[in-house]
Amino acid sequence: MKQKLVLALFAFSATFSVSAERKVVDLSAHKVYKQSLVKTIKRSQANQAEPLFDFETVLDISNQLNVSVQVSQNTLDQLPDAVTDEDYDIQPANKVALGKVLFFDKILSGNKNDSCATCHHPFAWSGDGLSLPIGEGGDGVGVTRTTGFMEAGVHERVPRNAPQIFNLGAKVFNVMFHDGRVVEDSTQPSGFFTPAGNDLPLGLDNALAAQAMFPVTSQTEMAGQAGENSIADATIAGNLAGEGGVWAQLASRIQEISEYVEMFKDVYPDVNSASDITMVHIANAIGAFEGDVWRADNSAFDKYLRGDTGAMSANQIAGMNVFYGDGGCAQCHNGKFLTSNEFKSVGMPQIGPGKGDNLPGFRDGLDDFGRERVTGNTDDRFKFKVPSLRNALLTGPWGHAGAYNDLRTVIKHHLNPAQALANYDESQVIMPYRRDLSALDFAVMNDTLSRNALLSNLDISNVNLTETQIDRLMDFLDAVTDRSSIDLRTDVPTSVPSGLPVFE
Repeated sequence: MKQKLVLALFAFSATFSVSAERKVVDLSAHKVYKQSLVKTIKRSQANQAEPLFDFETVLDISNQLNVSVQVSQNTLDQLPDAVTDEDYDIQPANKVALGKVLFFDKILSGNKNDSCATCHHPFAWSGDGLSLPIGEGGDGVGVTRTTGFMEAGVHERVPRNAPQIFNLGAKVFNVMFHDGRVVEDSTQPSGFFTPAGNDLPLGLDNALAAQAMFPVTSQTEMAGQAGENSIADATIAGNLAGEGGVWAQLASRIQEISEYVEMFKDVYPDVNSASDITMVHIANAIGAFEGDVWRADNSAFDKYLRGDTGAMSANQIAGMNVFYGDGGCAQCHNGKFLTSNEFKSVGMPQIGPGKGDNLPGFRDGLDDFGRERVTGNTDDRFKFKVPSLRNALLTGPWGHAGAYNDLRTVIKHHLNPAQALANYDESQVIMPYRRDLSALDFAVMNDTLSRNALLSNLDISNVNLTETQIDRLMDFLDAVTDRSSIDLRTDVPTSVPSGLPVFE
């Protein structure tokens, strides 16, 4: 039977860091919200649907490798078709090659000290291995990256985990970022709904290319701080597309490098001279590289879908049955790429500097309202994009804030979010220490009201699974991991046309 989600509100006995506390600056608003939150969660539990699944104990076959496990009819009914080339925007080789060097070139950052690869590196499986990225001003790559030095160091952590890039060249991925703030939209002049609105130029190939227009406009990620460079100043002024704007300045930098000019002329028929190069050309090339090189659709699961019934082990098949059956995972993680591309609230821990949002009573900006920031609809509070589970074994830490460093723990969180938040272990967070930044990292989780608010809008109900069933889910996640993605060393160029260092 499905265990009801019981919330021991404001009485959790979990121990959290005392290095930071949220300060209530509006006692009246805080009190009203607390009362409202209790009512909301109680009402949510009273209205829970009847159990959707039968939780039968499955046979532990971990040591019985020769046992044949049947794929259940329920699983067969839900399996997607196999991925094919038709699912992707296939890009020409010269465009991919151009995108590769641009992706690793620090010329596209305001202070010329980081690149796209800083937060999405092959050595970290298209992420950075950190819970929250260290962007502009940091030093090093991946888990070795530091917060930088003195005044030149970072001003804050990037508020959200660096998402993996595997398979984003597939046409189905028409929504980008954790909150979906970039999405294909035929009603918009540019063909995309983005934070730039009508300032977004025409000619972008797809959502992946459109996404590449924006990290360069973030002070924390790539642009830098006020007074450090003209690109940072343009960002602060909100000048993205105008004369002297962020995108024009970056294009001008590329125009001044002869090797780049020749590469752009070779790729784009409308580039006949340096002055023809625009940020759209740059973003389209970067998107082509990301979508082509990090395609991952040759896992054991893929081979099974293509007719090789012996491609998956008995444990992996048993896990697939749990995934599509008792676990209910496929309600959100479905389709060819194991994601619905929808937005769901699952009560993930909130750590780090937040996105400037505040629950009633607070003014520290440490909350992150997720999809609500885009839609303005409070029903979307704490909802984030459902991630693809392909290559999930490789892409930790997990969660919109990278709060979990163990994938099995992520599964258990989904089974009982309230219990998971109550027992959250902050020691698993992977981030470099700096006193001022670290003081903010667990402020939300230390505050009982803020922590429980994360449970106020859940889209999932508690699920009972045995440890053996969780073992099998881990086996299935192994089955959807493409072995060709394990070693990505050859995806890193040894040099880039600007001459700036590729390695820190």
